[in-house]
Amino acid sequence: MSSKLVLKAGETFRDDFSFANSNAAILRFPFPFRDDRFMYAVNMEPHIRGGPTVAYEAVFDLDEHYLGEGAEREMVLRADPGRCQVLPHMRLAEWETLEWLMRSFARDYPEDFELDVSGDAWRWVNRPLGIVQDFTFGDAGTLPWPPLEYITRQAQGDFTLMDQRDGNLFLDGGMVTGAADWSLNFKLGMGFQQIHQPVPVAHELGVFDRSLRFLLKLKAEKPVRRVNWGLTVNPRLDMSSENRAVWAPDKLTVTAQNVGRIMCLRVELQTLTRLPRSGAILFGIRTYLLRLEELVLVPKWAKRLHRVLRGLDPEIAAYKGMANYRQTILDYLAPLDDGAATAPGRGPDVATL
Repeated sequence: MSSKLVLKAGETFRDDFSFANSNAAILRFPFPFRDDRFMYAVNMEPHIRGGPTVAYEAVFDLDEHYLGEGAEREMVLRADPGRCQVLPHMRLAEWETLEWLMRSFARDYPEDFELDVSGDAWRWVNRPLGIVQDFTFGDAGTLPWPPLEYITRQAQGDFTLMDQRDGNLFLDGGMVTGAADWSLNFKLGMGFQQIHQPVPVAHELGVFDRSLRFLLKLKAEKPVRRVNWGLTVNPRLDMSSENRAVWAPDKLTVTAQNVGRIMCLRVELQTLTRLPRSGAILFGIRTYLLRLEELVLVPKWAKRLHRVLRGLDPEIAAYKGMANYRQTILDYLAPLDDGAATAPGRGPDVATL
C-alpha cells in the first residue's frame, strides 16, 4: 500500500453533499457481496493484511476522505458531545485504544504519522492535521480530550468498546458520530443480544448467538473483521436515531431521474480486536459510501448488486433501507445486467475505470 495519504479537502456529508469518490477510491471500495445472493451469516474472517481491495491492507484504513470525515465528526460533536461516552471502568481500554491506533497509523502511514515513546513520555505527530502532541501516557490531564475521544477525532469511522463479563459483551463506551439509525446514548451499557434486537431474520437463524460465542473466545493476537451493508439516500454519515428528523425525509426524494446520483451503497468494514490488558474488545466501524452512479462503473458490482437486491428477503430489504424505492433501484441497475456469470469474490476484477 502507499505510505502517503492522498487527501481531498472541502468535502461535505450534509447540506450540498459534495462528497465524491475518485476512480481510485471506487476501486478500493469494500464491496460486500461474494456472490449473487445475500443472507445473514456470522461472516467473520481473520483481520490480516490484504483482501479483495486496498481498503483491507492497513489495520485501520484511512483514505482520501480523511479530512472531510474529520470535519464532519467535529460538527457532530459540537452539536452533541454525548456522541462520545465512556463508562468509568473502561479507562484502561481507552488508553489501549489510543496506543493501538497511534502505533497502527504510524506503522501503516509513516509519512503522515509519527509516534515517539520514551517510557510514559510520548510524542504524537499527525501531519495531515498539523498536530504535534507531547503527553504522558496514562495521564488524561496531558491531553486536550480523554484518550478515546482524542485519538478517534483523528481516525475515520466509529469505535465502540465492549466489556466482557458474566458471559456477555456490554457496550460500555464509544465514539459514534456516523451511526446507521442507532444511538450510542440509548445503547450504552446494553448487552450483545439486546444491542442487536432490531435486526430481522438474523435472530431466528441464530446468527447473534453464534457471533457472541465466537467473540467471547477472541484472542488478543487474532483480530477479526466482517462487512455490513445497507442503502442510504445521499452520502450522509450522521444517520443516528437522534438525527432521524433530518435524514428520514430524504427517503421521499428518490426518483428514476436522480436514483443513480443520490442513492448510495453504505458499507461498514468492521474490525474486532481484543485489547490485551483490559480484555475489552475494540469494535471499529469504518463506513464507506458509494453513489450508484459510481458503483456501476464496475460492471461486476453493477450486475451483482442487481441480483442481490432482486432476490432479497422483503423483511431484510425493509431493514436495509430500501422499502419505498427498491423497484426504482432495480430498474436503474437492470439494463446493466446481461445475465452473464460473474466471478466469485468481492473484488472489482478490473484494474482501471
